[in-house]
Amino acid sequence: MRVFSRPDWARDFTMKRTRLTPEQIIRKLKAAEQLIAQGKTVADVCRVLEVTQPIYHRWRQQYGRCRSRRLTHLEKENARLKKPLAEAELEKAMLKDLVAP
Repeated sequence: MRVFSRPDWARDFTMKRTRLTPEQIIRKLKAAEQLIAQGKTVADVCRVLEVTQPIYHRWRQQYGRCRSRRLTHLEKENARLKKPLAEAELEKAMLKDLVAP
């Protein structure tokens, strides 16, 4: 049985693995969405983001849902805050009508 060993010069060229934070991943996914909207392919987008296609799809699966949940929460909060504002604007308009002759 023959065992191949790595040459000494190969250690210098091995890629360093880095772990990105969720914020960095979401930022990259937003950039990917913009590139795809411009007509780029997923392969081109992955080349720009410097990730493989399986990693890109895994990120979309894991972090795509987080954005949609947050967006839904913000839309509900926005609707809740708009109600008192609309009522205040209506009262202000009614008072203006009473004061104006």
